[in-house]
Amino acid sequence: MRRARWIIPPRLESPKPVIYHCISRAVNREFVFGDLEREQQRMFMRMYENFSGCRVLAYCFMSNHFHILLEVTPMAACGLSDDELLKRLHAIHHEAQVEEVAVELEEARKKIRAGMAEISLAERIHERFTYRMHDLSEFMKGFMQRYTQWHNRIHQRTGRLWEHRFKSVIVEDGVACKTMAAYIDLNPVRAGMVKDPADYRWSSYGEAIGGGAKGNGKKARGGLVRAMRAHQGVTADADLWPHDVSREYRKILLAGAVEREETRVGRSGETAVQRTRKGMSAEDVKQEQEGEQACSDRRLGEIPFGKMLRCRVRYFTDGAVIGSREFVNEAFAGARERFGSRRKDGARKMRGSGAAAAGMLWSARDLHQGIG
Repeated sequence: MRRARWIIPPRLESPKPVIYHCISRAVNREFVFGDLEREQQRMFMRMYENFSGCRVLAYCFMSNHFHILLEVTPMAACGLSDDELLKRLHAIHHEAQVEEVAVELEEARKKIRAGMAEISLAERIHERFTYRMHDLSEFMKGFMQRYTQWHNRIHQRTGRLWEHRFKSVIVEDGVACKTMAAYIDLNPVRAGMVKDPADYRWSSYGEAIGGGAKGNGKKARGGLVRAMRAHQGVTADADLWPHDVSREYRKILLAGAVEREETRVGRSGETAVQRTRKGMSAEDVKQEQEGEQACSDRRLGEIPFGKMLRCRVRYFTDGAVIGSREFVNEAFAGARERFGSRRKDGARKMRGSGAAAAGMLWSARDLHQGIG
């Protein structure tokens, strides 16, 4: 039996948002997602975002895998009104199906008003759908299944599309959240697909800058505002994007988009500089930063995680929980049964490619292999 997923239930009374970094790969890691497929993935993601009440903060759809930074919001204390329920159903169901539910609800309300039925009659209709809302596993299940059905039909194939069940990492708001968002948006730069993350269409930053299929990008901008400011209680307000938020996020991305080079020593003792990842040249980044008059700090070295964001960081996909030491220890205490009796605390120092964040970000897992 596989182990239950590490979940933190969202609570209305808690000021801390519940955020997850979700990752999944195509079976055998095959490159099966082209432009059409990635556009369809984004569409289904937005559909289930509208249905579930969860909020996408950042995302990136690649050629053989995807990343989604998802905030799982709590259900309102009073639940959903009939109109709100029907509006959410419109996101993933056909008009005829929603109309059937609307008629069923209307008939139930008439019986309740006439004293012929208890209020529970309408509540049971709601429960048929609301159990799939405000829930991480249900969001990912719906999104991945819906896409798999579409993909298999279009490509005339059968069977499993995804390599394993999706991975999820609990992410603290604040430094951890904004770092994870940037790490996700920099995927196509690390893969050498684009030099500038703004040039990649199927990512939250690319959508925020250039607009999605409908040409607006408001959802993406709102998500990134929330990713950058959730620790300050700021909502996903897209109108805040043109101000300091976009500038601050761009600065983080630029630090992670610089070409990565390594100096190697040959057998003859001669040294050679080898480019290990494509991206923007340091000179390009410097010129852009110096050209931004509104930014008071233009030095590339001021971004502490710049070097880390240029690399693949396994902690961000396998660390289980990422955040401050206090946050990881609190999550550990709430899930003590997942660990052996010899484990005394939860926070583990990040090493390897994650070492730049050591002392500021911590992981619940102490990774020893494949960490850079």
